[in-house]
Amino acid sequence: MHLVVQGREVETIDLKNLAKLSGASRIERIAPEAFRLCGARAAPGITELCERARLDHAFIPPERRLTDFRLLVTDMDSTLITIETIDELADMAGIKPQVAAITARAMRGEIEYDESLQRRVALLAGLDEGALARVYDERLQLSPGAERLLAAAKNLGLRTLLVSGGFTYITDRLKHRLGLDYTCSNTLGVGNGRLTGRIVGRIVNAGGKRDALLRVCRDLGIGRGQVIAIGDGANDLEFMAEAAVSVAYHAKPVVCAKATHAINHVGLDGVLNLFN
Repeated sequence: MHLVVQGREVETIDLKNLAKLSGASRIERIAPEAFRLCGARAAPGITELCERARLDHAFIPPERRLTDFRLLVTDMDSTLITIETIDELADMAGIKPQVAAITARAMRGEIEYDESLQRRVALLAGLDEGALARVYDERLQLSPGAERLLAAAKNLGLRTLLVSGGFTYITDRLKHRLGLDYTCSNTLGVGNGRLTGRIVGRIVNAGGKRDALLRVCRDLGIGRGQVIAIGDGANDLEFMAEAAVSVAYHAKPVVCAKATHAINHVGLDGVLNLFN
């Protein structure tokens, strides 16, 4: 296997120690702060060393290449973008702590998602719909490396799907801005220029995200072996389970435990280093 190591700062001594522990035959630099240790094997002490040094690490099959894949699927809030959009809407309504507490419980899997979303959206009833534009224009930031990851995927012929428990106002604009192929998200009810406190149509929950992925796979005529999925919360686990390679990005422990790989210290473009 190859052992890929990446972080904000990668010390030479740590690389040497990892090479010794893993029995790697050589070390290759693959990005400014990413290295590939070739011919490595799993061994005691590797995880602990990386945790102490704040390094992401992953064992990668040497034959895995990004061109072998056809679809890149990612969550939106706290994954493709740095914020939780519903929390920012709540901040504008003066109720962010109440909504953020429900969001956190849902992401940890402590509360059923549909109920949590309905409760949070209900708290937004009466908010001027202009708050959606303010969140997008004033507060939304892409996660570091997001544009580089998407550009590389697009250049190599992968299709891109954004699945979100967030809202179509945001995903529609990101689709246009980033050249995404597909999006799936929730539609907020609006009446007389204000949010109604309800979701229009079917809620895009964990199952909805998975169904969107499977629907695109059918349209493209591909199987799970050609899918890469990225997420951070408990409601991402169902669609991530449908991918050959799943990446927990700055994610909750339950997601890190079940994903193929976890990235905690570098940006989204770190996903590119997981392929040869």
